[in-house]
Amino acid sequence: MSEESDSLRTSPSVASLSENELPPPPEPPGYVCSLTEELVTKAREELQEKPEWRLRDVQALRDMVRKEYPNLSTSLDDAFLLRFLRARKFDYDRALQLLINYHSCRRSWPEVFNNLKPSALKDVLASGFLTVLPHTDPRGCHVVCIRPDRWIPSNYPITENIRAIYLTLEKLIQSEETQVNGIVILADYKGVSLSKASHFGPFIAKKVIGILQDGFPIRIKAVHVVNEPRIFKGIFAIIKPFLKEKIANRFFLHGSDLNSLHANLPRSILPKEYGGTAGELDTATWNAVLLASEDDFVKEFCQPVPACDSILGQTLLPEGLASDAQCDDSLRAAKSQLYSCY
Repeated sequence: MSEESDSLRTSPSVASLSENELPPPPEPPGYVCSLTEELVTKAREELQEKPEWRLRDVQALRDMVRKEYPNLSTSLDDAFLLRFLRARKFDYDRALQLLINYHSCRRSWPEVFNNLKPSALKDVLASGFLTVLPHTDPRGCHVVCIRPDRWIPSNYPITENIRAIYLTLEKLIQSEETQVNGIVILADYKGVSLSKASHFGPFIAKKVIGILQDGFPIRIKAVHVVNEPRIFKGIFAIIKPFLKEKIANRFFLHGSDLNSLHANLPRSILPKEYGGTAGELDTATWNAVLLASEDDFVKEFCQPVPACDSILGQTLLPEGLASDAQCDDSLRAAKSQLYSCY
């Protein structure tokens, strides 16, 4: 790490509380690293994570939260804060902003985040809308498989699908391996019609992409889209204005060319539905993993929000999000794109 980066770790903004302030509450249980030596090396090279400085970095972020957002209702455990430091390559200020955005997004979209628990999403899980493949890719990334054609809009609103995706991401990010390696998304758009695509307008797109880019501590390494119909051009027209260039460059459209997909994701980790050799697509196993985590999600997402930090949802939004006026313009343009694709 450069001298400039090193100086960030000891900046005055993370100084200890002054003598006339109340002492901090007792520290949470200590952190024990579960990374292999190989992943420790990868985290050092890609994320600027130095094991010898790790706990000092966590304490610095903890001090910043206590000083700048003393009323924020958030975990301050070492393991929890490490998610945000890793997602922002141990830049204290950016990690703090990500943490604030994370809570702001949760406060500002109650339709998605209220009562967020696996038992509330049994219909979505049973539909096979999403799952996580049992094998990681060669880089160690878990592969999240999303199949929009399994969703029947008359059964439940699109926000239920978003809830299921967020639930899956929350479960995945508990793993330190995922924090370092990131994830890959495999989206199968086979059979997606114009009427179904119209549910995913700019307002929904802005919120979802805002969360994934600026409001959640996960690294999305690639998005592979297969079996996309012509209508996907319209869908992507809705999404693209909200994507940062780095993320936009990680979208790969394969159509029905499975050989193109296999050049990125080996056949050995893919189910036979996608030309793989890993057996039939299994959704039951991941559903069971989520349902077994019911108590954890109830504790985290089904408690009342303290009034003292509810202002977050009103005043802080992920950086780079478009205004409602821009969304109106995007909506008109997207509708034109959608219909022209047909």
